[in-house]
Amino acid sequence: MSLTNPTLVLNCGSSSIKYALISEDGNTRIEGLAEALGNPDARIKHKNLDGSKVEINIPNSGAHTEALQIILGELIAEHKPVAVGHRVVHGGDKFKSATVITPEVLATIEELASLAPLHNPANASGIKAINAIYPDLPQVAIFDTAFHQTMPAHAYRYAIPKELYTEHQIRRYGFHGTSHNYVSNRANTLSGQDSKTGWLVAHLGNGCSATAVYDGQSLDTSMGLTPLEGLMMGTRSGDIDPSIHLHLHRTLGLSIQEIDTLLNKKSGLLGVSGVSNDMRNLEQADKEGNADATLALDMFAYRVAKYLLGLTAGLPVLTGIAFTGGVGENGADMRAKIVSHLKHLGVQIDTAKNAELFRGAEGSFHAEGSAVELWVIPTDEEFQIASESRAVLGL
Repeated sequence: MSLTNPTLVLNCGSSSIKYALISEDGNTRIEGLAEALGNPDARIKHKNLDGSKVEINIPNSGAHTEALQIILGELIAEHKPVAVGHRVVHGGDKFKSATVITPEVLATIEELASLAPLHNPANASGIKAINAIYPDLPQVAIFDTAFHQTMPAHAYRYAIPKELYTEHQIRRYGFHGTSHNYVSNRANTLSGQDSKTGWLVAHLGNGCSATAVYDGQSLDTSMGLTPLEGLMMGTRSGDIDPSIHLHLHRTLGLSIQEIDTLLNKKSGLLGVSGVSNDMRNLEQADKEGNADATLALDMFAYRVAKYLLGLTAGLPVLTGIAFTGGVGENGADMRAKIVSHLKHLGVQIDTAKNAELFRGAEGSFHAEGSAVELWVIPTDEEFQIASESRAVLGL
């Protein structure tokens, strides 16, 4: 069995490559993950078209090019892609949609590394690796930030001196754009509304963000210049008093780098609970009477709800709320907890339907008579990237 005119989707991290080869109609795919790249234990976990799995060790410590040579050669050689779509984290305000990668575009992606130092260099490495293996294969960049380029200035500007924006591009950009784009489009299809719709999309996983989408356009979102702004997350603090940096430096002697690590990797659910950044572990600890785990869950639900309520200010109409991401798709208890704080929206939840939605299930869980629709929609960023790549290339 072979895939018809497939698109290869790559999500390159600093030490990993998540990949998917998706058929022209989007109905079949091969996928896998190369991990621990640059280390002696680098390996690829691959899932074939028939669902069978294979694990391959990568020699020579497994750099991106070596991993892609194995993926494109040994693993998917019989299904040569017609194009490659790359997830690129930061496009600044230069890229507002899917963009065919040229040498100039690649150079700009690398220049924008100052805004995403952990991500853009890795994304660029994936592009260069494909250039080395298949120099004639068309490549497209899909930027996490592009979907949010429709935000109005009153939503994306910070209340800081103008020259910091005009000269240094310091503004709110937002992330998870591919997921918010896919989920809001899917919500429109499922809802079947004839008029223009307004959605609140809650992407809840280890990283979390919420977006207000009206008529297919992002009007506001929770993440900002970096993914740290906004919701409480697995290990990220989310919104916090900006002066805490000064306070921690002055009172504890922490450096800027130490504070950055603390807020990004040691805070959120993990920091409050002292147990885990995994919602499942926290819910178990909560049942066992761990007060810190209970507080972490309460804080998470309250802060998501508060953000969702705030984002309604950006929507001309509110059609519904769509939950996605690992927690959004599988956490029935957390969804109910969040919705319980949205009482002023006239939301009515169908408890039985909510309990049935997990492990990839898609469906609504609002009760009859609810003023706002409630949906669980598993995100499919790979499909979205493949679709946008094909569209910009005219395939």
